[in-house]
Amino acid sequence: MYFFFPFLMIFLFSLLLEANQGERRGLRQLTTVVYLIHPWCLVLVRRAAKIVGLTGLLVENTVVLFILILVSSFLLSQMILLIQPPRPVQTGRAWIELDRAALRHNVQQLQSILPEGCALMPAVKANAYGHGAVLIAKELNRLGITAFCVATVTEGAELRRGGIKGEILVLGYTHPEQFYMLRRYRLTQTVVDLSYARLLNTYGKKIKVHLKIDTGMHRLGIPADRKEEIARVFSYRNLVIAGIFTHLCAADVRTAEQEKFTLGQAAAFDRVICDLNKRGLNCGKIHLLSSYGLLQYPELAGDYARIGIALCGVLSQGADMENCRIDLRPVLSVKARVALVKDLYAGETAGYGLGYIAESNRKIAVLSIGYADGIPRDLSCGKGRVLIAGSEAPIIGLICMDQLLVDVTDIPDAAAGDTAVLIGTSGSRQITACDLAEQTGTITNEILSRLGNRLNRIII
Repeated sequence: MYFFFPFLMIFLFSLLLEANQGERRGLRQLTTVVYLIHPWCLVLVRRAAKIVGLTGLLVENTVVLFILILVSSFLLSQMILLIQPPRPVQTGRAWIELDRAALRHNVQQLQSILPEGCALMPAVKANAYGHGAVLIAKELNRLGITAFCVATVTEGAELRRGGIKGEILVLGYTHPEQFYMLRRYRLTQTVVDLSYARLLNTYGKKIKVHLKIDTGMHRLGIPADRKEEIARVFSYRNLVIAGIFTHLCAADVRTAEQEKFTLGQAAAFDRVICDLNKRGLNCGKIHLLSSYGLLQYPELAGDYARIGIALCGVLSQGADMENCRIDLRPVLSVKARVALVKDLYAGETAGYGLGYIAESNRKIAVLSIGYADGIPRDLSCGKGRVLIAGSEAPIIGLICMDQLLVDVTDIPDAAAGDTAVLIGTSGSRQITACDLAEQTGTITNEILSRLGNRLNRIII
């Protein structure tokens, strides 16, 4: 019996770790350790009783045995927890907060407009648009979502190492030297063209794939009009074709020109599917919609909708949010600590290149976050702002790699240790990713996906 204890404990420990999150974490940790060590306490009590010759009193008396095991398990667990190293501070310098309730709300909103038979396949590439791929995918797994897509094989491997379950589709190119990772981490590879299909096949081992069809974007995929090439992929015996897809590249705005182009893409893709069906070939899962595709053309949905930016609760531009047909709520906030507050007198400069000159006596704060953390340098010199205690503080001077300066003259109580909000809400004020994108002439996808790995990500 004792031989099987380690294997049983490993299995039960994985289950307990899955639940060991959220409120009252200390109590959860204690109960986990108690559960894991109590069988060993039973062994120790029995051995000790035998050594001292008190088996009748300490073992055969079940009440006494129960009390001894209970007390010893509790005391040993407390000792283990006391000697473990302290958990690192997650909000010491700069960090990202992820709103679990907002994520679940967005999932519900998106699922409400999915046609029957269509499921979400969240795009968690680029670290889930800066949110943290494993954290987000774990939450989605808990919501019953079991299909994901990523850009690279290494992103897929990270999800598997993080315990993510379900299908993981690699949307981009994987080098032949990395083909082994597709099998090791049970990933599905995109066939980007016919020559790549042959390359995958010559690997000599079964690889699960989705076939990409180019319907007009002229990026990855076999052109839709090359039906013989598309059908030939199905003849490669080492390719397990589990799906086929295309990408709608003009679905973000429904102008007459873009609608005509998008519907043309859909029609070309449908012709490919019909031709393969006539040949008796099984296409597997069919998908062509991303975030904007689902919002603008839900009637075109197949088996999956590859939702990325919308799952984050934002769209690429602020105007798109105003016209969005569903209620999306931002999941991510970016925050940083005020390192110190100091006086800057009239005529003095601050930052690199004398980028700021005080026209009058000012009070400035140094924030522990910079462009290496993903804050666009283009927000320098008064273009951007942050929120401190519900008030706005303009960014002054040039944003540095690890720090930036703000003017807190109008926030008299600002002090070292305060929290500054760069994306998110403070009091009644809000700064959105759309605001930063508009100020820097880009889209929210870029703003979010560039948020750096130095930022701790915390789900609240």
